[in-house]
Amino acid sequence: MISILHKMIANTPTPPYYVVLFTSQLSGEKQHLYPDVAGLMVELAQKQPGFLGLESTRDSNGFGITLSYWDSKESIKNWKQNSDHLVAQKLGKEDFYKYYKTRVALVERDYGME
Repeated sequence: MISILHKMIANTPTPPYYVVLFTSQLSGEKQHLYPDVAGLMVELAQKQPGFLGLESTRDSNGFGITLSYWDSKESIKNWKQNSDHLVAQKLGKEDFYKYYKTRVALVERDYGME
């Protein structure tokens, strides 16, 4: 079973802000390396200007969803172009994912219960 990367609901600011939705299915012989690489990417993302929070889960079949929250499109662009993140993206395409989909959306409203 693949471990859950982050178990808490992100504490995001009052909207508007952006969310990057990353959905993926693991495959391949190098899946055992994925948790370490993913953990490093979480640590790195948390240090990026504009990062607001993250929620991530992966089931025992390797299907995962990660939501990362950002203050601007520029922050998302800078994260996408980060040199260490580029290496991880290459590993993902070549060694980790059967498929993935990335979506970027503007959060205009949020609400919940604490």
